[in-house]
Amino acid sequence: MAQYEAFDQRTEVHGRTILVVVDDALARFSEEYRTTALDTLAANGVDDPTPDGWYPQQAWLDTMETIADELEPHLLDRLGGQIPAVAPWPDGISTVEAGLQSIDDAYQSNHRGGDAGYYEYEHEGDRTGRVTCANPYPCLFDRGLVRAVARQHAPVKSFVFVEERGQHCRRAGDDTCTYTVSW
Repeated sequence: MAQYEAFDQRTEVHGRTILVVVDDALARFSEEYRTTALDTLAANGVDDPTPDGWYPQQAWLDTMETIADELEPHLLDRLGGQIPAVAPWPDGISTVEAGLQSIDDAYQSNHRGGDAGYYEYEHEGDRTGRVTCANPYPCLFDRGLVRAVARQHAPVKSFVFVEERGQHCRRAGDDTCTYTVSW
């Protein structure tokens, strides 16, 4: 599977997730971006999403693909970077490693039904780890998300560096991308 292709057509995304991305994260950049997202969602059968509703992940992925194609591909990186600030997240996180481990918890709480995929953190060394993203979301989105979570929990003077590493990439049709994170 490649990016933008749901692993399982039964997978749904929580409406609050869609709305925080559209109304909070996208609106931070431009009202035009927000409107494009809402119009694309409607074209994919998601009219007027509500915070308590559940919607097909494929419709949401199609919307993200339109954002990349019609607006700016790098916007996906910036959108991913907004997620920890606007989306519901597990409490009690105080380290980079715990933050990176929490990405999967946040992801699973906002998806249901079918195989949504996952995020997996692996400790590599002092202030270095690896995050494998096995999901249908775009690579740029995940890179921004991983970087933002690491920055949020890194020591104040720490520089966070995220680099895609590994033999697999969703842009090439694989199911995973792996990022090395240093802080």
